[in-house]
Amino acid sequence: MRLYELMVIFPLEEDQYQAGRELLLSDLNANGAGIEKTDEIGDRDLAYEVKKRRRGRYVLFTLKLDPAAVTALDRIFKLNANLLKYLFVRVEG
Repeated sequence: MRLYELMVIFPLEEDQYQAGRELLLSDLNANGAGIEKTDEIGDRDLAYEVKKRRRGRYVLFTLKLDPAAVTALDRIFKLNANLLKYLFVRVEG
């Protein structure tokens, strides 16, 4: 198990945010991810337009996860319409 940070940008609409977050958490649990920490960063402007949106709600997750599960989660997250963007980063140390 390795330590990863997952930055996710959700839409600002509350119903899409809640649906996307619930789906993301269920996908993480199904793939054996242990959520160490969750930071609600808040609403921010995007650097460029994503799916015709200029603002998004940022959330940072710190996860313990098997490296093989990152690839599986990447495929699953691409199908989640309630995620604007996401990025996995391996934490060193």
